[in-house]
Amino acid sequence: MPRIGMESERRRALIDATVETIHERGFSDATISEIAKRAGVSGGLAHHYFGSKAGLLNATMRALLTDLSREMRARMANAKTARERISASIGASFAANQFQPALISAWLAFYLQARVEQETRRLLRIYHKRLVSNLAHDFANLLPREEARRAAEGTAALIDGLWLQHVFADGPPQPRSAIRMVEDYVERQLGT
Repeated sequence: MPRIGMESERRRALIDATVETIHERGFSDATISEIAKRAGVSGGLAHHYFGSKAGLLNATMRALLTDLSREMRARMANAKTARERISASIGASFAANQFQPALISAWLAFYLQARVEQETRRLLRIYHKRLVSNLAHDFANLLPREEARRAAEGTAALIDGLWLQHVFADGPPQPRSAIRMVEDYVERQLGT
């Protein structure tokens, strides 16, 4: 008889193994059986839970988006002004539990897979729209509406760009440097 909660533990183990395998081998070279072995489960169970490698990637993306959302909410809870909320969004994007090599590799795989996989594209659009919308809401308290939207889109593009740019960087991610670049951009948009 299976233990209560085992399914969620196995699913999370498969998601974690997906991130690790993508980081080491890339998405195209990763196999479900390799991911399942790393997670300590059978390939059949991985297929049962996720249906396909694309399904596993999308489940991984949902889990990472949930983790990012949790980080964002925790930081927003301490923000009292629109400007502090913008900084909280930036800080959450480059938090130590977010901005790390294996997750950067996984996000690159999401972007690449979104070109050919509709569900992945949908998930990335949701993420991007939510990020821009949240930033635009806060910028709108500081700038005229059109300027606020442009500032939000630029801030989101810079966040994503710094994530993707790290794929080519030597050494570990530098969250402070990334945050400073985005904060400098925000300050220029605000004219301060």
